[in-house]
Amino acid sequence: MAKAMADEHNDPPREMEAPRILLVDDDPGLLRLISLRLESGGYTVDTADSGEAALGRVAARAPDAVITDLRMEGMDGMALFRQLRERDPALPVVILTAHGSIPDAVAATREGAFAFLTKPFDSAELLATIAEATDGRRGEPSREAGWRAGVVTRSHVMETLLSELELVAESDASVLIIGESGSGKEVIARAVHKASPRHDGPFVAINCAAVPAELLESELFGYRKGAFTGAESDRDGLFVQARGGTLLLDEIGDMPAAFQAKLLRALQEKQVRPVGAAEEVDIDVRVVSATHRDLEQAIRDGHFREDLFYRLNVVQLDLPPLRDRPEDIVPLAEHFLAQLQADRPASERIQGFSREVLRVLLGHDWPGNVRQLANVVEQACVLCRKGPVPDSLIRRALRRDPTGVRPLAEARDAFERDYLVRIMRMAEGNVSEAARLAGRNRTEFYRLLGRHQLEPADFKE
Repeated sequence: MAKAMADEHNDPPREMEAPRILLVDDDPGLLRLISLRLESGGYTVDTADSGEAALGRVAARAPDAVITDLRMEGMDGMALFRQLRERDPALPVVILTAHGSIPDAVAATREGAFAFLTKPFDSAELLATIAEATDGRRGEPSREAGWRAGVVTRSHVMETLLSELELVAESDASVLIIGESGSGKEVIARAVHKASPRHDGPFVAINCAAVPAELLESELFGYRKGAFTGAESDRDGLFVQARGGTLLLDEIGDMPAAFQAKLLRALQEKQVRPVGAAEEVDIDVRVVSATHRDLEQAIRDGHFREDLFYRLNVVQLDLPPLRDRPEDIVPLAEHFLAQLQADRPASERIQGFSREVLRVLLGHDWPGNVRQLANVVEQACVLCRKGPVPDSLIRRALRRDPTGVRPLAEARDAFERDYLVRIMRMAEGNVSEAARLAGRNRTEFYRLLGRHQLEPADFKE
């Protein structure tokens, strides 16, 4: 993005240059102090003593990031931020504010400002914030590593969540992640696992809503040879497969009521009894649950056990929807684009997004959250021959997927295929047994397998 903007202004290539920061403040002393701090950190610094002057600097040469005071004579920091965002939605803007103006700075971050720092500023925090901003701007890999490697965010709301997550992960307490569909609950669950002492163990996930009620027990607890027709050998359930690691029970709010008591007992006793077994098996697993449902309302409605809720909800992490962290929209879109092109030769890669695309992305409310954003970027990427991605393809993808909710037929097909895969695994590729479990005749079951391009041989051990 930075290179594309440099070309637009006929600047020389910038790959070898230090990141350029535009510093805006009407206090000459503070301008000088912050400039020295940034220059000592290896940055090139331009300064402006007013918002109007800053716009002129940006027009002459686009910086990699802007730091602006909030309170200035004439055009204040918020007005400057909004104009900069209109010109280049991806330009990171850091707001400097006195303690009494923190609510205004928080409001700015909700509108998409990269971050805010309070005066007197901490030099280490300033340099860390600018490093993060310019790394993303110049397309460099994130400096985050370890457990945060899979989390893409510039949001202070998310940073608060991640701080809580890091503390929670150190214990073995059960965690309940609450968030709308598509908001990234599994990403957060994986981060809990990676940040925990169990990070070297397995991470196993199951979507409780996608498994038929009659199969959920054997899927989680396992079964013994001869437990039912087709059970020709012992099979460990997911609780045992996740031994020493973390088990994610996704969409726990959709778990059948009849199985909730069995799950509660397993969590209390730290033991499971496989189907067909005479004795329990000890389990050593950290349980993380996730749901988009209001479980407290489900308890009042009689659909979810209160004792199970308290067993799962030792610690609760509330994941905000994408519309409440708009500053994450652009970095997430760029992240998805990079993932989609990871295997493409450099000469064939799409060169980012146009500025108009970024305006469209930031102007959408994303009811389908991060999942919808990923789908829209993928649709546009598939149809784009060369870059940058034009806004016409993004608008087209949004028209096809206006809510982030899949069409009913598509959702039904996805559920049906997942069901067939699970039941074929249960039957270990035995079509007759799988058809019996599904309550279908063998011919019809073969037809369903063919429709979803599933081969019985793929499920035989």
